[in-house]
Amino acid sequence: MKINPYIQVQQLYNTKKVSQTKKTAAVGRTDGVEISSIGREIQVAKQAVAAAPDIREDITAPIKAAVDKGTYEVSGESFAEKLWKIAGE
Repeated sequence: MKINPYIQVQQLYNTKKVSQTKKTAAVGRTDGVEISSIGREIQVAKQAVAAAPDIREDITAPIKAAVDKGTYEVSGESFAEKLWKIAGE
């Protein structure tokens, strides 16, 4: 004969079932969210960044035109200086 102890444990838990749940009365409070002024400023800043273009055409257009014409020149010294400044940061 095999005795299954799990059935006995299950029967023990079934005897303590809640027959009916009670509803609690509403206290009159509601949930809400208030965003601070700094939070609103951050939201405005994020919207401005999202609306801004990724490439500033006013700066890149003249350079692109010079490259297309073949007139854009960069001196090796100025390039090396800027590269050295970036590497030093």
